[in-house]
Amino acid sequence: MRALQVRAFGQPPRLIETDRPAPGPGEIRIAIAACGLNFADLLMIDGKYQDTPEPPFILGMEIAGTVDALGPGVDGPAPGTPVAVFGGRGGLAEMGCFPADRVTSLPPGMPFADAAALQIAYGTSHVALDHKARLQPGETLLVLGAAGGVGLTAVEIGKLMGARVIACARGADKLEIARAAGADHLIDASTEDIRETVKALGGADVVYDPVGGDQFTAALRACNPEARILAIGFASGQVPQIPANHLLVKNVDVLGFYWGGYLKFRPSVVTDSLATLLDWYAQGRIKPHVSATFPLDRATEGLEMLRSRRSTGKVVITI
Repeated sequence: MRALQVRAFGQPPRLIETDRPAPGPGEIRIAIAACGLNFADLLMIDGKYQDTPEPPFILGMEIAGTVDALGPGVDGPAPGTPVAVFGGRGGLAEMGCFPADRVTSLPPGMPFADAAALQIAYGTSHVALDHKARLQPGETLLVLGAAGGVGLTAVEIGKLMGARVIACARGADKLEIARAAGADHLIDASTEDIRETVKALGGADVVYDPVGGDQFTAALRACNPEARILAIGFASGQVPQIPANHLLVKNVDVLGFYWGGYLKFRPSVVTDSLATLLDWYAQGRIKPHVSATFPLDRATEGLEMLRSRRSTGKVVITI
């Protein structure tokens, strides 16, 4: 089979030919149809992600496809069943073996590209806003990086949860995408003062931040008392240094959040969330925004689109 492999940190991944894996105890082999790309894939290539394995390894964190074979002790789902799974790696390949307890059957008719695009982006936003920040109807949610893969889902889910959503992104085109996802107010981070604009809108009760850097600092200064700031990631490349005295004065909470971490110590949080999201999808309440697709032999083009921040929504590799 073909697979995109990282052979050494800091070097471009290579498309290789390798043997099909055999499913072990508790595993399911999946014929992969689609794999969503994530900023974490870029960090893995450079050896900077918190869960990066030692090379060589196959990239690709979230996949969708059909069950091909069951390992010893696994009684379902049956071969041929359309499924999705967060594997953490191994998704940019024609076949992959994954833990059976992470595999979820898809609603009838759900395209594989949608299923691959939904898991991390929607899962991150749903668990962060609902389980972690406990966003309430009527609160004001500020979403930084609002046109990106996770930011756009935060806008959408925030509206579904009854919040007033302020979307912050760079440029009119990206802001229009956030508006279409349900944002009530728009801030152009390239031309507007985030702090002053948010304060003029009444301040933020919850901040969803996958960006970090100066935008985190501006958002913190625009928070209302008892606001909650979700530290989702640092796409700016700058990890903010948090002034604890500012948290004290306003009784603000900064909440670290890593979606994949729940799979290690409380997996039911992730599996329950995914069940909710697939139900919302089946009802037509959410729709993944796939901005670009590439075949496996052009996967590096998709990764470069992420690296250069030219994507909106999700980039998906079709296998």
